[in-house]
Amino acid sequence: MEKKKFFFGTFIGAGALSYLASEYLFKIAFKRVNYVPETSQEKQKYANQYWSFVAWFKRVNKEHWTFTLAGEDEQMSAYFIPAPKPSTRAVIISHGYKGNGETMSNYAKMFYDLGFNVLLPDDRAHGESAGKYISFGWLDRLDYLKWINKVINRLGDSTCIVLFGVSMGAATVEMLSGEKLPPQVKCLIADCGYSSIDREMTYLLKEQYHLPKYPLYPLVSTINHHRLGYYLGDVSSVEQLRKNKLPIFFIHGEKDKFVPSEMSLENFRATSAPKELWIVQNATHAESYWIDPAEYQRRIKKFLIQYYD
Repeated sequence: MEKKKFFFGTFIGAGALSYLASEYLFKIAFKRVNYVPETSQEKQKYANQYWSFVAWFKRVNKEHWTFTLAGEDEQMSAYFIPAPKPSTRAVIISHGYKGNGETMSNYAKMFYDLGFNVLLPDDRAHGESAGKYISFGWLDRLDYLKWINKVINRLGDSTCIVLFGVSMGAATVEMLSGEKLPPQVKCLIADCGYSSIDREMTYLLKEQYHLPKYPLYPLVSTINHHRLGYYLGDVSSVEQLRKNKLPIFFIHGEKDKFVPSEMSLENFRATSAPKELWIVQNATHAESYWIDPAEYQRRIKKFLIQYYD
């Protein structure tokens, strides 16, 4: 009898410990952070360039756009930068994990110099937008449908839209590709997006925390379902890309240790639409632009000439 009590108590204790650990991991990964964390060590050398782009963003003429989420009092936020000359060319830029629209200033400037109108949304639980928890692109993809319609309403039915994202933003664009998009959306560009949250979280649990997938991942997924209404297994770029019909350009750093480059290979294989893949030699996570901005812009211009213009 005492042995049964011991094993039962051990089982309950292990279960409670697993739940507490999963709750801790959920808060670290999913809870809103009201500041932008410092960039990785390997990208510190680009700080002066980065802040010069932020300074440009702060002074450039722009409009503040919002909409209110259904059932919420708080608003979603984005900044719209009109093209330097009147144009129906537009890009919607999706930022990375725990970033915001402002952190994408270098990409905004690149497209602005190419004659584009630029929209920079803050995703749920980021920047000036509402939300307690980060949805890793899954709920954000539905918000971007609204941002797309607002761009069309602003610029007219002849608008031609590019969807562009980096890291979590790339996954957001990839997930958005599987939705019914208006004909004004012409093509997509995804820089270092993950193939699914399942793959990404399993990889990070092993690489950063030296922990196995089970039992923590299923518990985190259950917590997410309780708070955000979906299981993490639903969050898949690959499954959405299977439905994609638009030309898409995948970019990924060869030495990415946060989102391995093979995830872009998975995403590339998943879509039957016109597609291109560029693995950037010696680039770490989200470093592809910074290693050679001129080459990055050249590759994007080439893609746009083929599938957008």
